[in-house]
Amino acid sequence: MSVDLVGFLGVVLVAYVVPGPDFLVVVRSATEHPVKGRAAALGAQAGLCVHMLAAAVGLSVIAARSPVVYDAVKLLGATYLVYLGIRAVLAARRAAKERRAGHHRTEGVPTPHRTSEIGPGASRWPSGFAQGFLTNVLNPKAALFFLSILPQFVHGGGSTTRQIFLLGLLDVLIGVVYWFALVAVAARLRALLARPRIRDRWELTTGWLFIAIGIGVAAA
Repeated sequence: MSVDLVGFLGVVLVAYVVPGPDFLVVVRSATEHPVKGRAAALGAQAGLCVHMLAAAVGLSVIAARSPVVYDAVKLLGATYLVYLGIRAVLAARRAAKERRAGHHRTEGVPTPHRTSEIGPGASRWPSGFAQGFLTNVLNPKAALFFLSILPQFVHGGGSTTRQIFLLGLLDVLIGVVYWFALVAVAARLRALLARPRIRDRWELTTGWLFIAIGIGVAAA
């Protein structure tokens, strides 16, 4: 199994390194607060566990073979990504508008940064986890990974379900380590993003990226 395991590790690492919806959610959450970034990472891996369990019991096979089910999941995932993008874009525009209004009212006095971005990390855990979880669990490509890629590393001599669980668990653990390392790097951008103008541009950029990815998922 060593050769298959090495190959599997290579495929998994490439899959994580290539940016996608999970990558964007985790990085964006981490720049808001490290706790939210870690929560989003764990949420994404929890969503991956759902796909793993579904593949192990055969539910993903049913979904993949049913165009209606697959398209429904794809459109739900795309809609959620577009929703996150629109919310980020509107928040950035609203903050910029409030800052301009505050500048006119109090010339020369800095406008306080949005309190929603600098509050306690504990309050960010539920939203970060939910965003990571929904982004992953509504991504049909994650399910197809367990159906098309993972079976290539399963030996016919043993229990298929058990091997899927073991390889899937390894995938999840690798993801946790990778995401947490990414969160540590992205969190260092918080000082830069504490500047209101830069923060607004970051929100706009990530918001439009969410929208673009969502449209791409829907059109794929």
